[in-house]
Amino acid sequence: MELIEILKSIILGIIEGITEWLPISSTGHMILVDQFLQLNMSEAFKEMYFVVIQLGAIMAVVVLYWKSILPFDFKSKEIVKKDIFIMWVKIFIACVPAAIVGILWDDEINELFYNFKSVAIVLIVFGILFIVIENYNKGRNPKVDNINNLSFKMAIIIGVFQLIAAVFPGTSRSGATIVGALLLGISRGVAAEFTFFLAIPVMLGASLLKLIKFGFVFTSLEGTVLIVGIIISFIVSLFVIKFLMEYIKKHDFKVFGWYRIVLGCILLIYYYFL
Repeated sequence: MELIEILKSIILGIIEGITEWLPISSTGHMILVDQFLQLNMSEAFKEMYFVVIQLGAIMAVVVLYWKSILPFDFKSKEIVKKDIFIMWVKIFIACVPAAIVGILWDDEINELFYNFKSVAIVLIVFGILFIVIENYNKGRNPKVDNINNLSFKMAIIIGVFQLIAAVFPGTSRSGATIVGALLLGISRGVAAEFTFFLAIPVMLGASLLKLIKFGFVFTSLEGTVLIVGIIISFIVSLFVIKFLMEYIKKHDFKVFGWYRIVLGCILLIYYYFL
Protein backbone atom coordinates (compact mmCIF):
# COMPACT_ATOMS: atom_id res chain seq x y z
CA MET A 1 0.00 0.00 0.00
CA GLU A 2 2.79 2.45 0.91
CA LEU A 3 4.61 1.75 -2.38
CA ILE A 4 1.43 2.49 -4.36
CA GLU A 5 1.03 5.87 -2.65
CA ILE A 6 4.67 6.72 -3.40
CA LEU A 7 4.18 5.76 -7.06
CA LYS A 8 1.11 8.00 -7.17
CA SER A 9 3.21 10.84 -5.79
CA ILE A 10 5.82 10.26 -8.50
CA ILE A 11 3.13 10.61 -11.18
CA LEU A 12 1.68 13.70 -9.52
CA GLY A 13 5.18 15.19 -9.25
CA ILE A 14 5.67 14.69 -12.99
CA ILE A 15 2.32 16.38 -13.72
CA GLU A 16 3.14 19.28 -11.38
CA GLY A 17 6.59 19.76 -12.94
CA ILE A 18 5.08 19.95 -16.43
CA THR A 19 1.92 21.96 -15.79
CA GLU A 20 3.32 24.49 -13.31
CA TRP A 21 5.40 26.24 -15.94
CA LEU A 22 3.46 25.62 -19.11
CA PRO A 23 0.46 28.00 -19.07
CA ILE A 24 -2.08 25.17 -19.01
CA SER A 25 -3.14 25.12 -15.34
CA SER A 26 -1.61 22.69 -12.87
CA THR A 27 -4.84 22.90 -10.83
CA GLY A 28 -7.00 21.77 -13.74
CA HIS A 29 -4.78 18.77 -14.32
CA MET A 30 -4.55 17.91 -10.63
CA ILE A 31 -8.34 17.95 -10.28
CA LEU A 32 -8.75 15.70 -13.31
CA VAL A 33 -5.99 13.27 -12.30
CA ASP A 34 -7.25 13.15 -8.71
CA GLN A 35 -10.46 11.56 -9.99
CA PHE A 36 -8.56 8.54 -11.25
CA LEU A 37 -5.40 8.52 -9.15
CA GLN A 38 -6.49 9.53 -5.68
CA LEU A 39 -3.96 9.60 -2.89
CA ASN A 40 -5.19 7.44 -0.04
CA MET A 41 -4.68 10.29 2.41
CA SER A 42 -6.82 12.68 4.41
CA GLU A 43 -8.44 15.61 2.61
CA ALA A 44 -6.42 17.98 4.79
CA PHE A 45 -3.16 16.37 3.68
CA LYS A 46 -4.12 16.41 -0.01
CA GLU A 47 -5.09 20.09 0.12
CA MET A 48 -1.67 20.86 1.60
CA TYR A 49 0.17 18.43 -0.70
CA PHE A 50 -1.11 19.93 -3.96
CA VAL A 51 0.33 23.30 -2.93
CA VAL A 52 3.56 22.36 -1.15
CA ILE A 53 4.63 20.03 -3.97
CA GLN A 54 5.27 23.27 -5.88
CA LEU A 55 8.38 23.84 -3.75
CA GLY A 56 10.23 21.49 -6.10
CA ALA A 57 9.26 23.66 -9.05
CA ILE A 58 10.51 26.75 -7.21
CA MET A 59 13.91 25.19 -6.60
CA ALA A 60 14.23 24.45 -10.31
CA VAL A 61 13.87 28.19 -11.03
CA VAL A 62 16.44 29.04 -8.35
CA VAL A 63 18.95 26.54 -9.74
CA LEU A 64 18.50 27.56 -13.40
CA TYR A 65 18.44 31.33 -12.81
CA TRP A 66 20.70 31.65 -9.80
CA LYS A 67 22.90 34.36 -11.34
CA SER A 68 19.88 36.30 -12.62
CA ILE A 69 18.02 36.41 -9.30
CA LEU A 70 20.78 36.75 -6.68
CA PRO A 71 20.96 40.49 -5.85
CA PHE A 72 24.31 40.26 -4.08
CA ASP A 73 27.89 39.78 -5.33
CA PHE A 74 30.33 39.69 -2.44
CA LYS A 75 33.29 39.38 -4.82
CA SER A 76 32.51 42.74 -6.42
CA LYS A 77 33.08 46.25 -5.06
CA GLU A 78 29.37 46.90 -5.51
CA ILE A 79 27.94 44.18 -3.28
CA VAL A 80 24.33 44.91 -4.27
CA LYS A 81 23.41 44.37 -7.93
CA LYS A 82 21.15 47.36 -8.48
CA ASP A 83 19.19 46.01 -11.47
CA ILE A 84 18.42 42.69 -9.76
CA PHE A 85 17.50 44.41 -6.49
CA ILE A 86 15.05 46.71 -8.31
CA MET A 87 13.63 43.67 -10.13
CA TRP A 88 12.89 42.04 -6.78
CA VAL A 89 11.14 45.20 -5.57
CA LYS A 90 8.91 44.96 -8.67
CA ILE A 91 8.29 41.26 -7.99
CA PHE A 92 7.23 41.85 -4.38
CA ILE A 93 4.97 44.72 -5.46
CA ALA A 94 3.35 42.38 -8.01
CA CYS A 95 2.81 39.80 -5.25
CA VAL A 96 0.90 42.10 -2.90
CA PRO A 97 -2.64 41.75 -4.39
CA ALA A 98 -2.57 37.94 -4.49
CA ALA A 99 -0.90 37.72 -1.07
CA ILE A 100 -3.62 39.81 0.60
CA VAL A 101 -6.44 37.82 -0.98
CA GLY A 102 -4.73 34.48 -0.30
CA ILE A 103 -4.17 35.22 3.39
CA LEU A 104 -7.65 36.63 4.03
CA TRP A 105 -9.90 34.44 1.87
CA ASP A 106 -7.99 31.25 0.99
CA ASP A 107 -10.59 28.86 2.46
CA GLU A 108 -13.55 30.75 0.98
CA ILE A 109 -11.96 30.78 -2.48
CA ASN A 110 -11.30 27.03 -2.35
CA GLU A 111 -14.87 26.36 -1.27
CA LEU A 112 -16.41 28.52 -4.00
CA PHE A 113 -14.22 27.88 -7.03
CA TYR A 114 -12.17 24.70 -6.51
CA ASN A 115 -14.47 22.47 -8.56
CA PHE A 116 -14.83 20.95 -12.02
CA LYS A 117 -17.21 23.52 -13.45
CA SER A 118 -15.32 26.64 -12.35
CA VAL A 119 -11.91 25.30 -13.38
CA ALA A 120 -13.20 24.15 -16.78
CA ILE A 121 -14.79 27.52 -17.59
CA VAL A 122 -11.66 29.45 -16.61
CA LEU A 123 -9.47 27.08 -18.64
CA ILE A 124 -11.55 27.79 -21.74
CA VAL A 125 -11.78 31.56 -21.20
CA PHE A 126 -8.02 32.02 -20.77
CA GLY A 127 -7.35 29.62 -23.64
CA ILE A 128 -9.40 31.89 -25.89
CA LEU A 129 -7.53 34.93 -24.51
CA PHE A 130 -4.18 33.40 -25.43
CA ILE A 131 -5.29 32.90 -29.02
CA VAL A 132 -6.89 36.36 -29.33
CA ILE A 133 -3.89 38.17 -27.83
CA GLU A 134 -1.35 36.29 -29.92
CA ASN A 135 -3.35 37.08 -33.08
CA TYR A 136 -3.50 40.75 -32.02
CA ASN A 137 0.25 40.89 -31.36
CA LYS A 138 1.18 39.15 -34.61
CA GLY A 139 3.60 41.34 -36.56
CA ARG A 140 3.97 43.82 -33.69
CA ASN A 141 7.31 44.50 -32.04
CA PRO A 142 7.26 44.14 -28.24
CA LYS A 143 7.64 47.31 -26.18
CA VAL A 144 9.76 45.52 -23.59
CA ASP A 145 12.34 42.89 -24.54
CA ASN A 146 14.54 43.12 -21.43
CA ILE A 147 13.34 42.32 -17.93
CA ASN A 148 15.16 45.38 -16.52
CA ASN A 149 12.98 47.64 -18.70
CA LEU A 150 9.78 46.34 -17.14
CA SER A 151 8.23 49.29 -15.29
CA PHE A 152 6.69 49.37 -11.80
CA LYS A 153 3.31 50.09 -13.38
CA MET A 154 3.64 46.98 -15.56
CA ALA A 155 4.62 44.91 -12.50
CA ILE A 156 1.48 46.07 -10.66
CA ILE A 157 -0.76 45.21 -13.62
CA ILE A 158 0.83 41.76 -13.91
CA GLY A 159 0.21 41.36 -10.17
CA VAL A 160 -3.49 42.04 -10.75
CA PHE A 161 -3.56 39.28 -13.37
CA GLN A 162 -1.86 36.99 -10.86
CA LEU A 163 -4.66 37.89 -8.44
CA ILE A 164 -7.15 36.52 -10.98
CA ALA A 165 -5.27 33.21 -10.87
CA ALA A 166 -5.31 33.27 -7.06
CA VAL A 167 -9.09 33.70 -7.00
CA PHE A 168 -10.04 31.36 -9.84
CA PRO A 169 -8.30 27.94 -9.83
CA GLY A 170 -7.74 26.77 -13.38
CA THR A 171 -6.61 30.17 -14.60
CA SER A 172 -2.99 29.04 -14.24
CA ARG A 173 -0.73 31.44 -12.39
CA SER A 174 1.80 31.38 -15.21
CA GLY A 175 -1.00 31.64 -17.76
CA ALA A 176 -2.56 34.69 -16.11
CA THR A 177 0.70 36.59 -15.68
CA ILE A 178 1.83 35.80 -19.23
CA VAL A 179 -1.51 36.96 -20.65
CA GLY A 180 -1.17 40.19 -18.67
CA ALA A 181 2.40 40.70 -19.84
CA LEU A 182 1.54 40.07 -23.50
CA LEU A 183 -1.31 42.59 -23.28
CA LEU A 184 1.22 45.17 -22.05
CA GLY A 185 3.47 44.55 -25.06
CA ILE A 186 6.11 42.58 -23.16
CA SER A 187 8.02 39.99 -25.18
CA ARG A 188 7.27 36.29 -24.64
CA GLY A 189 10.75 35.63 -23.24
CA VAL A 190 10.56 38.44 -20.67
CA ALA A 191 6.95 37.49 -19.80
CA ALA A 192 8.03 33.90 -19.10
CA GLU A 193 11.10 34.89 -17.06
CA PHE A 194 9.18 37.38 -14.92
CA THR A 195 6.56 34.70 -14.35
CA PHE A 196 9.26 32.26 -13.20
CA PHE A 197 10.74 34.79 -10.77
CA LEU A 198 7.32 35.91 -9.54
CA ALA A 199 6.58 32.29 -8.62
CA ILE A 200 9.34 32.16 -6.00
CA PRO A 201 7.78 34.37 -3.27
CA VAL A 202 4.24 33.41 -4.29
CA MET A 203 4.79 29.66 -3.99
CA LEU A 204 6.92 29.98 -0.87
CA GLY A 205 4.21 32.03 0.80
CA ALA A 206 1.39 29.72 -0.31
CA SER A 207 3.33 26.64 0.80
CA LEU A 208 4.11 28.14 4.19
CA LEU A 209 0.45 29.08 4.67
CA LYS A 210 -0.71 25.53 3.87
CA LEU A 211 1.95 23.97 6.13
CA ILE A 212 0.93 26.21 9.02
CA LYS A 213 -2.73 25.26 8.55
CA PHE A 214 -1.83 21.57 8.33
CA GLY A 215 0.29 21.80 11.46
CA PHE A 216 3.75 20.53 10.36
CA VAL A 217 2.85 17.10 11.76
CA PHE A 218 3.26 14.16 9.35
CA THR A 219 3.15 10.41 9.53
CA SER A 220 6.19 8.68 8.01
CA LEU A 221 4.18 7.84 4.88
CA GLU A 222 2.83 11.38 4.52
CA GLY A 223 6.33 12.80 4.84
CA THR A 224 7.72 10.36 2.28
CA VAL A 225 4.91 11.02 -0.21
CA LEU A 226 5.39 14.79 0.10
CA ILE A 227 9.18 14.68 -0.25
CA VAL A 228 8.99 12.36 -3.27
CA GLY A 229 6.49 14.68 -4.96
CA ILE A 230 8.71 17.71 -4.35
CA ILE A 231 11.85 15.98 -5.68
CA ILE A 232 10.13 14.71 -8.82
CA SER A 233 8.53 18.09 -9.55
CA PHE A 234 11.99 19.68 -9.19
CA ILE A 235 13.64 17.31 -11.66
CA VAL A 236 10.84 17.57 -14.22
CA SER A 237 10.68 21.37 -13.88
CA LEU A 238 14.34 21.67 -14.83
CA PHE A 239 13.60 20.18 -18.24
CA VAL A 240 10.24 21.89 -18.75
CA ILE A 241 11.56 25.40 -18.06
CA LYS A 242 14.42 24.88 -20.52
CA PHE A 243 11.98 23.50 -23.09
CA LEU A 244 9.57 26.44 -22.74
CA MET A 245 12.29 29.07 -23.12
CA GLU A 246 13.57 27.39 -26.28
CA TYR A 247 10.05 26.84 -27.63
CA ILE A 248 8.93 30.47 -27.38
CA LYS A 249 11.97 31.67 -29.31
CA LYS A 250 10.31 30.34 -32.47
CA HIS A 251 6.66 29.81 -31.52
CA ASP A 252 3.80 31.67 -29.87
CA PHE A 253 1.48 30.60 -27.03
CA LYS A 254 -1.53 29.72 -29.19
CA VAL A 255 -0.93 25.98 -28.94
CA PHE A 256 -1.35 26.27 -25.15
CA GLY A 257 -4.56 28.22 -25.70
CA TRP A 258 -6.02 25.44 -27.84
CA TYR A 259 -4.87 22.83 -25.31
CA ARG A 260 -6.62 24.73 -22.48
CA ILE A 261 -9.85 24.88 -24.48
CA VAL A 262 -9.76 21.14 -25.17
CA LEU A 263 -8.97 20.31 -21.52
CA GLY A 264 -11.74 22.61 -20.31
CA CYS A 265 -14.23 20.91 -22.62
CA ILE A 266 -13.11 17.48 -21.35
CA LEU A 267 -13.65 18.61 -17.75
CA LEU A 268 -17.14 19.93 -18.57
CA ILE A 269 -18.08 16.70 -20.35
CA TYR A 270 -16.84 14.68 -17.40
CA TYR A 271 -18.70 16.94 -14.95
CA TYR A 272 -22.06 16.81 -16.73
CA PHE A 273 -22.14 13.37 -18.36
CA LEU A 274 -19.85 10.97 -16.49
